[in-house]
Amino acid sequence: MEEMEEELKCPVCGSFYREPIILPCSHNLCQACARNILVQTPESESPQSRRASGSGVSDYDYLDLDKMSLYSEADSGYGSYGGFASAPTTPCQKSPNGVRVFPPAMPPPAAHLSPALAPVPRNSCITCPQCHRSLILDDRGLRGFPKNRVLEGVIDRYQQSKAAALKCQLCEKAPKEATVMCEQCDVFYCDPCRLRCHPPRGPLAKHRLVPPAQGRVSRRLSPRKVSTCTDHELENHSMYCVQCKMPVCYQCLEEGKHSSHEVKALGAMWKLHKSQLSQALNGLSDRAKEAKEFLVQLRNMVQQIQENSVEFEACLVAQCDALIDALNRRKAQLLARVNKEHEHKLKVVRDQISHCTVKLRQTTGLMEYCLEVIKENDPSGFLQISDALIRRVHLTEDQWGKGTLTPRMTTDFDLSLDNSPLLQSIHQLDFVQMKASSPVPAAPILQLEECCTHNNSATLSWKQPPLSTVPAEGYILELDDGSGGQFREVYVGKETMCTVDGLHFNSTYNARVKAFNKTGVSQYSKTLVLQTSEGCNFEPQSAPYSQLVDIKKLLAVAWFAFDPGSAHSDIIFSNDNLTVTCSSYDDRVVLGKTGFSKGVHYWEITVDRYDNHPDPAFGVARMDVMKDVMLGKDDKAWAMYVDNNRSWFMHNNSHTNRTEGGIGKGATIGVLLDLNRKTLTFFVNDEQQGPIAFENMEGLFFPAVSLNRNVQVTLHTGLPVPDFYSSRSSIA
Repeated sequence: MEEMEEELKCPVCGSFYREPIILPCSHNLCQACARNILVQTPESESPQSRRASGSGVSDYDYLDLDKMSLYSEADSGYGSYGGFASAPTTPCQKSPNGVRVFPPAMPPPAAHLSPALAPVPRNSCITCPQCHRSLILDDRGLRGFPKNRVLEGVIDRYQQSKAAALKCQLCEKAPKEATVMCEQCDVFYCDPCRLRCHPPRGPLAKHRLVPPAQGRVSRRLSPRKVSTCTDHELENHSMYCVQCKMPVCYQCLEEGKHSSHEVKALGAMWKLHKSQLSQALNGLSDRAKEAKEFLVQLRNMVQQIQENSVEFEACLVAQCDALIDALNRRKAQLLARVNKEHEHKLKVVRDQISHCTVKLRQTTGLMEYCLEVIKENDPSGFLQISDALIRRVHLTEDQWGKGTLTPRMTTDFDLSLDNSPLLQSIHQLDFVQMKASSPVPAAPILQLEECCTHNNSATLSWKQPPLSTVPAEGYILELDDGSGGQFREVYVGKETMCTVDGLHFNSTYNARVKAFNKTGVSQYSKTLVLQTSEGCNFEPQSAPYSQLVDIKKLLAVAWFAFDPGSAHSDIIFSNDNLTVTCSSYDDRVVLGKTGFSKGVHYWEITVDRYDNHPDPAFGVARMDVMKDVMLGKDDKAWAMYVDNNRSWFMHNNSHTNRTEGGIGKGATIGVLLDLNRKTLTFFVNDEQQGPIAFENMEGLFFPAVSLNRNVQVTLHTGLPVPDFYSSRSSIA
């Protein structure tokens, strides 16, 4: 309802319409405001002189558009009637709604006369402040315009819906809140006044008392005065003139200008126009729904642009820091370009959001106003404005046409940094503009000289083709089941080497690898055939070989380090990115380079330095985890944080399973991610710390650590799963 308020305010005074009249152009004005903007015209422009010359065709004659000279929005704000030799240039003003209006060119009416009854000077002209169409009034003056009773009814309902609680009408001093309303007396009472002035006895016992809200509704539904003809004030509207598109009375048909026009029943045309307006609103409602969804999309684009900008800047800084000091000057220039692109994208999207929001607010206001108009039970009053509303609805729907709900900007930054030039070419380093649709990477090449098998393990190594210009974000390694069956993924990550344990002895495996980036997945490499060893010795009491094979799953052992590209800027790296600490007293997050989505994976972290009893956190996280808070504070991380005495598990800022036993300098923390069973388990100094920490682990996870400047840790990878866990898995 609040968005409809603009439809209910006069374009001249900016307040709710008071005694609104309908101009021939279908716009509305307060009757008092209409009188205030009247302008007197020369005698030669009067309707009498036009009729005398035979040029008049209607009671209200529109002035030639050439006679109105209006300057542009950027001018000094003055307009004039250039066609009137005797009319001086009249400065125009702006109403509270921002619509240009003309000040009165005549004295105001006498105080004892209403705007409708006050005489209008001869040869008066009125200009619509919304469409700027001008017309000359006849002898009836403003009384010749029909009153918009439907609009009055909508305003009345709107103001009542916004009013405060109903007050008692009989309290002498501070009125109390009303508790009942008498339908017969039409009075609101509080409890004391009802007992004193309206006792439930005698004739008053038959009166019907209702709650105040119900009484307010009954007041709204009370019938209004029947509409009367503007030409014959004693006659009620009885028919509808199809040619003039307006309600008429019986006398208009007998002796008026509508006598030869086609007319139809008022009730039938009322229902027809209501149906047409309802059908038009259905289409506009669909457009409004699409616009709301489009606004959500645009707001999400703002967030995506922010995130992409942060990610892009982080990659840019990481590449520049890897080069010599000469890159620093160039780095500032490149960052400026990224920021400029960032601001440009945000400006375009925000401008589109602002534009679409204004249009949607106007559309919603028009819809709510039309729905309120449809509720009116006054046929003639409705038909006075229905045509104009139907045109407005269709026009508004057309404004939401093709292309309006299409983003003008993409969220991606179509830039990539080429860091291949030599140091002597560093001052020529610049962004390489990506194509509209980035291609997928080329198929990787398996390096046969580095691929080998040992017992029931296989090590595979691969690389991108030497002439490949499309970078790969990661790789997917697949093996079959050793019997010529279907391939399955055994490794997903950024590394180009992987060891797969737990294969069948004396079996032939087929291996292949493919690369991927944001655009898609490459073709597979050539298939490599691997042969495992013939077997191993088992003790007599050992489980049968077939049982061992059924229990032991494919285990991918990967070597990886911490990832400077995705880490917080306060993280300090050393030892080939295997050792990290922090420059801040606040917790900062760093991720491993390799992500896991299948298999069983185990790695350890040793504590090299531990001062002042901090509580570092260890675990796994998504790539988009928050980097400036402790690991586990959001829903993108699963962690164990531990001090010198005890530990807790934490996910989405929920702390569980307090366990005694802490860490110190030299302690070893083990992290076991079993994606076959979808569990995460922690160890401290080769002992399991608490129960299984988390279950139902699905998706892609990266090893993660959060620490501050009081802690330094070193990562150890390529480790086998602890023996006791494998034994427990076999028993299970």
